[in-house]
Amino acid sequence: MNYFYVMNGKKLKQALIIVVAFVFAIGIVYSERENVTVFSPSTPAAIYSIPTDKKLVALTFDISWGEKRTEPILKVLQDKKVSKATFFLSSPWSKSHPDIVSKITQGGWEIGSHGHKHVNYSSLTDEEIRTQIQTAHQILGEVTGKAPNLIRLPNGDFDKRVLRIANELNYTVVQWDTDSQDWLNKGVDTIVNRVVSKAHPGDIILMHASDSSKQTHEALPRIIDELRAKGYEFVSVSELMKQTTVDNKPPVEDQTMKRIH
Repeated sequence: MNYFYVMNGKKLKQALIIVVAFVFAIGIVYSERENVTVFSPSTPAAIYSIPTDKKLVALTFDISWGEKRTEPILKVLQDKKVSKATFFLSSPWSKSHPDIVSKITQGGWEIGSHGHKHVNYSSLTDEEIRTQIQTAHQILGEVTGKAPNLIRLPNGDFDKRVLRIANELNYTVVQWDTDSQDWLNKGVDTIVNRVVSKAHPGDIILMHASDSSKQTHEALPRIIDELRAKGYEFVSVSELMKQTTVDNKPPVEDQTMKRIH
């Protein structure tokens, strides 16, 4: 009888260990449920590129400050007959430069939001994130006459909260697959080679029209010519999105992108 009770005691101990481990595992899953669901296809995600066989690329330009670089870039696009491109404008800049914004809209180029304050939204509270996006939305709507539905977040910074709130406000977060790094001003040849060598069908190309990017307007004509020579056609981000299913990347913390320009 003693032996019988010893054996049952061991089994009881093993069963208890299994139960505790199971409860512990459930607790981890529950506490990390937001990080798990972020990989769900139904969860909002940022757009980096569009999978397509067509040789289509979207030139995109971020503007957050300055007045010297935008108009030369617009002239290049006009001279090269690139009627489709997307400009992501910060609302304070747009409000203080309505004449330049008007030239963008009159040229037929697409305008998206670059937010309000140029800060990392992942560092803000949910309410602050919502306020930043809504404030920019109102200002850009007033300045351009059309409410935007695309947003590129300041510094390219986001987390799953930012994506969720942007989606709730009917915005699509747009990133990029090819970074020209034009804001580093490493030279026209470097900018051109970087873009042309990395460009691919469905690509979203990041460039800047803020004053910190001093060589973009010089590199842009060559980028346009060389990509055209490879058979590429330039479209807006919205047109590119219509091609096929969006290529999404999960917004886990180590994919949060930070950039200064």
